[in-house]
Amino acid sequence: MTPAIHALLPLSEEKSSMLTSLLDGLDTAALHWLSGYAAGLAVRRPAELHVLPTPAAAAQNAPILSIVYGSQTGNSRHLAEQLKREAEASGLGVRLLRAGEYPLRELKNERLLYLIISTQGDGDPPDDARSLVEHLLSKRAPELKQLSFAVLALGDSSYPKFCETGRLLDERLAALGATRALPRVDCDLDFERDGKPWLIRALNSAREQLKPVAAVASIKTLRSVTGTAVFGRDNPFRAEVLASQRITGRDAQKDVRHIELSLADSGLTYSPGDALGVWPQNPPQLVNELLQTLKLDGASEVEFEGRRLPLARWLSGEREITRLARPFLATHAAHAGSSELNRLLAPASRDELAPLLRDYQVIDVLRQWPALWSGEELIASLRRLTPRLYSIASSQKLVGDEVHLTLGTIDYQAFGSRHVGAASNFLATLDEDGRAPVYVEANERFRLPVDASRDILMIGPGTGIAPFRAFVQERTAINASGRNWLFFGEQHFASQFLYQLEWQEALKKGQLHRLDLAFSRDQAQKIYVQQRLREQGREVWDWLENGAHLYVCGDATRMAPDVHTALREIVIEHGGKSSEDADDYLARLSQQNRYARDVY
Repeated sequence: MTPAIHALLPLSEEKSSMLTSLLDGLDTAALHWLSGYAAGLAVRRPAELHVLPTPAAAAQNAPILSIVYGSQTGNSRHLAEQLKREAEASGLGVRLLRAGEYPLRELKNERLLYLIISTQGDGDPPDDARSLVEHLLSKRAPELKQLSFAVLALGDSSYPKFCETGRLLDERLAALGATRALPRVDCDLDFERDGKPWLIRALNSAREQLKPVAAVASIKTLRSVTGTAVFGRDNPFRAEVLASQRITGRDAQKDVRHIELSLADSGLTYSPGDALGVWPQNPPQLVNELLQTLKLDGASEVEFEGRRLPLARWLSGEREITRLARPFLATHAAHAGSSELNRLLAPASRDELAPLLRDYQVIDVLRQWPALWSGEELIASLRRLTPRLYSIASSQKLVGDEVHLTLGTIDYQAFGSRHVGAASNFLATLDEDGRAPVYVEANERFRLPVDASRDILMIGPGTGIAPFRAFVQERTAINASGRNWLFFGEQHFASQFLYQLEWQEALKKGQLHRLDLAFSRDQAQKIYVQQRLREQGREVWDWLENGAHLYVCGDATRMAPDVHTALREIVIEHGGKSSEDADDYLARLSQQNRYARDVY
């Protein structure tokens, strides 16, 4: 190792020599693995990153850039990681932290802070950002006159409170005396369109405010090296379908599929709690209906953002047509000259607009409010197609180079025609030996306890059961001594008890220690998992008090809030706590990573 490079390392000469010896002879794959392993350790030690950004920066006592992200589906994390890489390449001292890991005591000492944060559903912060958001909005938040900041907000414009979390934080930081380095930018689901230009401006601003580290070593490639392809969001692996089986009865209202995909030769690995990203194709029938309704030729070529494709290909795999977005609706209102649509888009009609954005697809709007579109205008106005995330329902320790999904298909009648979901229809209609473009989306917020002797409580109605199948498989494979307690709910026992035989076998073998079921439509009075929680409240409390970890997966709109309310009532009744103390208790569980939610 040359003296010039050694001078830049935060290592003693002895450790530098050890590092050189370790790296000698490693191939490209091993070096990639080692760099990822070291990065993972760094993420777990944020305080050390803060103390030692780089030796040169520390020597100059220079402030560093703190990038904090709050993400429910990984989009904010992707942008934050990209900004960190670019900042480091520019010679800036930088640290990257999940919002849940951010040491709140350090906020008053920050000089430059970039927040990249999503909004979950209609105005809620991501689960791992709740503590940060609550702290900043509380009376405990310090004055921040020394702070320069910028906020990149991510959200879904189909919700009335679009990018609400980012907006609140942006306004609150300014109210605490901090100075905006950049105006806030709000990104829709196609977050890269507005997010990437913001990253460029953010990096330029950071360069102006922070002095780059001098004499950063430049690495020159001496020879080309052939390495294994790295598959990810922007380079998905085409996974072969091994099995696709309906696991609900024929008379069930819901069509739920168990799907097995092959990851052989991909190099992709995952942990229980992770999600599989799937790049879908839109339903061919829906593409044809759009073209017929607008009287457009699918073979005609359309150029957009430097790419030229047949219109049908744009609509099949590049544009979002099963989900309605507010920007498209606003453009269509102008095309149609519709006073009704313009009224619905006004701020005063927010509550009326919400069901339209939720229930209508693009085709429904085109039929109800006819207008003329050219192919170029249509493609420019539609949102970019985005991948769908599905909780992984298997442990790689058990299934090897496979990944399993529990998929609820979207298929219903509305406005006089059949409606299907893009990804669920795409996956459900793939024949065995068909292929799906996929990647692994890590979910560090939803992990099994490191201590395998800890008990776990799992609450997963419907397809929320998926990660808990993976959890029990994993705990069985590692011979975990902790107990496993599952709460599952659906409509009917006879037709919708997902993985019934597997759970019964797990109970018999002692791999699952308790199973509480709630089938809402099998009796006159509806019963849900939150009622089963209350019925077992004393024992739930005892498990929590003895160190159990609690997990919730499924619907974010109704189920997750109802379960949280039930847990709060259990803490009050069986823990003898006040309402405020119960809230603090559950918040501490979350901060300790003992109360985790994967909700959608």
